[in-house]
Amino acid sequence: MTAGVGDAVGVEYVSRVPRPPLDGLIDDLYYLEGAPPYARLTLPASPAAFLIVNLGAPFRIRAGTDIEAAEYVDGCVVTMPTRAFEFGYPPKTRSVGVHFKPWGPAPFLPMPAVELCDRPVTVEQVWGRPAVAELRDRLNTAGGPHEMLTLLEEELTRRLGDAAGLGLVRHTSRIIAATSGAVAVGDLRVAAGVSSTHLAQRFKELIGVTPKRMARSYRFTATVLSINPADPIDWADLARSAGYFDQAHFGHEFRAFTGLTPTRYVEVRRRFLREHPGHVLDGWPLPAD
Repeated sequence: MTAGVGDAVGVEYVSRVPRPPLDGLIDDLYYLEGAPPYARLTLPASPAAFLIVNLGAPFRIRAGTDIEAAEYVDGCVVTMPTRAFEFGYPPKTRSVGVHFKPWGPAPFLPMPAVELCDRPVTVEQVWGRPAVAELRDRLNTAGGPHEMLTLLEEELTRRLGDAAGLGLVRHTSRIIAATSGAVAVGDLRVAAGVSSTHLAQRFKELIGVTPKRMARSYRFTATVLSINPADPIDWADLARSAGYFDQAHFGHEFRAFTGLTPTRYVEVRRRFLREHPGHVLDGWPLPAD
């Protein structure tokens, strides 16, 4: 088990990796309290999922530019997204949460993940109002962040269920991740010994997207995270080295995953670094205002 604590102006962040078997589904559990760096943050699409148990004022999520923002009081569950989400925060936020691996939410969901793809739901819709109310009460009366994370881990362990095909999806997803998406879906099917249709169906049930869509997400995320916004960027070379057909293809992916052009993305990243150097949220969320 590992733990981490981050401090920035007005923000407390504590995280740790859960014990087995949850560590095979979850990257980390976290506690976050304080003033967000911006009232609105854009979260680009990435191969991950998360759960937020909200303990402060409501927040808002806009799942795409063509969708109106919705308010979340008790928190939310988000399976692996295919588009950028915009989060609207109150002046002070307080929550505990889970950063899932892409397949991680499946054993805790009462519905196929594909039904939640790009459709964030409240925690109440997943676990029911009485259970969520009790959990929030226990978290609010806990002795501090570490006790809160222990309570959350216990709740997740108690709710851990079965998910048919999880072994297949997890193994195949790990291959996609290890290659940063640079693997042919046909090769995945052959290695798994199943049909393309079966593999795609299992992925949609447990992750919400197909293997091909997941591979796109891993490739894009690895490429973007390799960018140092402080240095000059040769976009054509970056696109070529990442295996994109051409710079236009790369630009299209950029807009699909972030809602921004490549040059605008770098401008926004530089703004975050300039205005909030060393912030615990730096690296993926982007200012939206």
